[in-house]
Amino acid sequence: MSAPDGKKAPQFSALKFTPAAPQAAPCCSDTACEQPVVQDTLTHASYRWKVEGMDCAACARKVENAVRQVEGVTQVQVLFATERLAVNATTDVSQRVEQAVQKAGYTLRSEAAPAPETSPLRENLSLIVLIVMMLISQGLERINHPAGQAAFILTTLVGLYPILRQALRLIRSGSWFAIETLMSIAALGALFIGATAEAAMVLLLFLIGERLESWAASRARQGVSALMALKPETAVRLRDGKRESIGLHDLHVGDVIEVAAGGRLPADGQLLTSFASFDESALTGESIPVERSAGENVPAGATSVDRLVTLEVTSSPGASAIDRILTLIEEAEERRAPIERFIDRFSRIYTPAVMAIALLVALVPPLLFTASWQEWIYKGLTLLLIGCPCALVISTPAAITSGLAAAARRGALIKGGAALEQLGRIEQIAFDKTGTLTVGKPQVTGVYPHSVDEKTLLTLAAAVERGSTHPLAQAIVREAQSRQLFIPVATAQRTLPGSGIEALVAGKTLLICAAEKFPGDAFNEQISALEQKGQTVVMVAQEGDALGLIALRDTLRPDARDAVNALRQAGVQGIMLTGDNPRAAAAIADELGLAFKAGLMPADKVQAVSELNRQAPLAMVGDGINDAPAMKASTIGIAMGSGTDVALETADAALTHNRLTGLAQMIALARATHANIRQNIAIALGLKGIFLVTTLLGMTGLWLAVLADTGATVLVTANALRLLRRGD
Repeated sequence: MSAPDGKKAPQFSALKFTPAAPQAAPCCSDTACEQPVVQDTLTHASYRWKVEGMDCAACARKVENAVRQVEGVTQVQVLFATERLAVNATTDVSQRVEQAVQKAGYTLRSEAAPAPETSPLRENLSLIVLIVMMLISQGLERINHPAGQAAFILTTLVGLYPILRQALRLIRSGSWFAIETLMSIAALGALFIGATAEAAMVLLLFLIGERLESWAASRARQGVSALMALKPETAVRLRDGKRESIGLHDLHVGDVIEVAAGGRLPADGQLLTSFASFDESALTGESIPVERSAGENVPAGATSVDRLVTLEVTSSPGASAIDRILTLIEEAEERRAPIERFIDRFSRIYTPAVMAIALLVALVPPLLFTASWQEWIYKGLTLLLIGCPCALVISTPAAITSGLAAAARRGALIKGGAALEQLGRIEQIAFDKTGTLTVGKPQVTGVYPHSVDEKTLLTLAAAVERGSTHPLAQAIVREAQSRQLFIPVATAQRTLPGSGIEALVAGKTLLICAAEKFPGDAFNEQISALEQKGQTVVMVAQEGDALGLIALRDTLRPDARDAVNALRQAGVQGIMLTGDNPRAAAAIADELGLAFKAGLMPADKVQAVSELNRQAPLAMVGDGINDAPAMKASTIGIAMGSGTDVALETADAALTHNRLTGLAQMIALARATHANIRQNIAIALGLKGIFLVTTLLGMTGLWLAVLADTGATVLVTANALRLLRRGD
């Protein structure tokens, strides 16, 4: 939440785009002009920065508040997921924006500048110092009470300094009652009435929470940056019969590029090679490679499965399929309303109200009714202590921490309290198919011999396919190995473009191809029946004669049915969203009793999720890069533990044990945590309300106020710890 203490904003010029600015006149000499272009006639300018020091969505709002106060700024947007600040202005405001953000306690750097390197020791030095001082203070308290009290006061002041400074910065930038203000008042109020140990402990717990939140935020952002790893940094361009390696920014529409077998496409392209197979799972989730012919389009990020290919580039820099996914994630992040922590929201009313009431109690009776100053100042201080939000501050984090710990025991990683709260509201779940509801790789589901026995058919097919990187080939080899069959050596293996693969086994030519590409119609009825069940069927032929069929399909996870049934019992409805073909999708959906939408690209998934999300809170469960934008567009994204790094880092929660049955358990725990938070808030505010009345009536004093605050804290913590039992 608060920016790391002691950081100095780097000096730089913002990356500036001025679409409406006039072009500069041609330079009058061969050397560069010394005078910069004057932009007095500038009507619109856009600026982009990277923001450092943001730990949560509330920080993004604080940066926005600070920048909005800069004269000339017309629009401000902070994207927390990508740490990006975008500003539109009518004048050159770059330096003033940098100063405003720095005054708010955050730092800016150019998008092109590398992130500064900081050591873990330096980042956590203030926290380590505070922990050491806390231990020393506790030791002195047991030996010598006055010395212990003095040590606790010093510890509190050391811990309070960066928080209070940040609170003052935020007040100057327009955020009057942020959580830093709340914490400062809590610590100062506790010091004022002599609760020195409590004051120091509240600050210590707050700073620990800040560091954990900062770590989680940085981990979440890694998922967005990992998308860029799908595109190679360079491309091989063919020009005038020569190969040259160039950077992606030098690649333009119309260029001809070459991609080796196993290499990823650096840009969208039109295939020039007569035939090739591409693994497009990064974009569609389809586990089986797609066969492309000359003239067909292939997206950036796809992998050439088995051959060197040439393509004509069809996307300009920054506009490829991967770039569009990045844009979708940012747009989805923008559409999602930022989740404010309850305490931060409530403090905007609670904190100033308590301060005002305490001040009025101390001043009004003596001034207007000639009452005793000593008596009413005492009552005012008592009210200030009663209003000290220590128990309230702890109530929500205590429940959330217990809920997150209980989830972790069950193999579920939930990234923060906001995600846990949203998870408890879920009424719908959208599932990706491949790798989520299914195993994620094809398996042999049936061997159907014609003129040989089953073992011979599978043995010959495995001999031809052994050594191939094609997922279907590997599935056939795995099946033969699992049956402990002896696989003979095949020779003269070659791929037949558009047909299949053939080889010599025991001196005879064997061919494996897609069943529909084998001449003749003797097996059409059987092939059609298998394909209607969502299976991929291949034909095995020897010397032109059919030996039999092998059927393959991506199979259901063992726990998929139980998971879907458990969610239904919890009142959560499911739907399957997949990039697979409708036939394969229908086969899986029918087994689970789910509705489905098939043939969806990432943008289609985002649209479907957005429509469902408007009807009721929805969670998106996926495992692939193609699922990342939909996860961001949903109320909460949940990744499978076996998924890609991008899916895991983009999601708000992950099933680290990779069991779908954990979904219903996770939702039940989230709902219990939400109920626990409401109970804690009721305890904290209820006790304060009771003692507020008794103090005004003169029935209670400072020592009971301390007891009320401490008692509320103990009750709230004990109630939160009950959640840990759910993880056993």
